[in-house]
Amino acid sequence: MSRALAAILTVALILATAALGQSPGAAPATHPGTKLSFPPSLGGAALLQSRFEPPLPGGRTGLYSYQYSTTDKMQIAVSIFDGGRHVPSGSDNPAVTSQFAGEVATAEREIKTNGYTGFERPAVPSSCVFGAVAFRCIVYSATAPGGRLFSKMLLTGFHNSFVLIHVSWTEASGHTAVDADRALQAFVPALMH
Repeated sequence: MSRALAAILTVALILATAALGQSPGAAPATHPGTKLSFPPSLGGAALLQSRFEPPLPGGRTGLYSYQYSTTDKMQIAVSIFDGGRHVPSGSDNPAVTSQFAGEVATAEREIKTNGYTGFERPAVPSSCVFGAVAFRCIVYSATAPGGRLFSKMLLTGFHNSFVLIHVSWTEASGHTAVDADRALQAFVPALMH
């Protein structure tokens, strides 16, 4: 794995675990609430690692994170959590809209904190559909020592949880947002069937 891809994976893990700050353990192969399964191979991507952050006081569930790599070295990170509240299904409800805005702000803050510069994103997120699931989505990028890093972030409500997906790639890899969408078209329907 290149240093830039390792940096993307590190940022994805930081973003997924920043709010909890506890020592992680391995996540189960099947998420207990959503019943989503995370086998060693999923939609053409290989599982690199999984993490579980225990719940904090106050009743919210823990944070489950799964990191995959596609055969062409794009990184896919999936995080499942409830944020301490009821999460309606779908991508166009107020809970998802609010959480998405928070995730974008957190991504920008964490990227800048980790020394990346030139953070760019569209002013307004869009909607995207992979398989039968609709998401709020946005592509953002930042400059790293090895070149530009890109990530497409997706968020939806699913079985009373948030499902947050990042697919990340580097400019040096020659990948584009079209390649990211192609990877997601294989991965998301395999995950959320």
